[in-house]
Amino acid sequence: MGKDWLAFLNRNEIRYYIRIRNNFKIFLPHKNKEIKASHLFNRLKTNEFVYYHKIVRVNGQLCYLSGCKLNPKNLKQEFLIIVSFNKPEKAQEDYQKRWQIEMCFKAMKSSGFDIEKTHLQDIQRIEKLILLVIIAFVWCYKIGIYLHQINPITIKKHGRKAKSIFKYRLTFVANVLLNSENQNNIDIFSFLSCT
Repeated sequence: MGKDWLAFLNRNEIRYYIRIRNNFKIFLPHKNKEIKASHLFNRLKTNEFVYYHKIVRVNGQLCYLSGCKLNPKNLKQEFLIIVSFNKPEKAQEDYQKRWQIEMCFKAMKSSGFDIEKTHLQDIQRIEKLILLVIIAFVWCYKIGIYLHQINPITIKKHGRKAKSIFKYRLTFVANVLLNSENQNNIDIFSFLSCT
């Protein structure tokens, strides 16, 4: 997160919620000292989310910080620390929305449709490809929601689903479309037409 980028966002009053590393250095103007961002959230309970009540400097820019302590991985403590221009009390909620968009990108790329492997160069063809991939993504997601209600995805010990709703049914849709014997008495084309 570069100084110029953050300055541009602040100068133009663009609302943002950007995650920073645990060891990112911040400056506390009211104490006139520099510390690691994670030090502000050390005393929190796991998954307790708070926003720091004073403005701090990040790369020379005045910002708010919000954060929480996550479950430790390999005995190393992890934090979710978010820098924002305003409304730090909404940082967690708005960052979660952004994370859903990131997961959509992941599904379109390496974790699903591999759209980045296309060799298309014509912009109109790329637009059509993206449109088709978005439609396929929505189909998989809607089928995943429907089938998750019937046969829920396993929840692991850390409290998260073993698979995403999308991934849960991407393989199902692919098998049904590519192999009619795998339909298990489901009229997949009728189902897809209703989504």
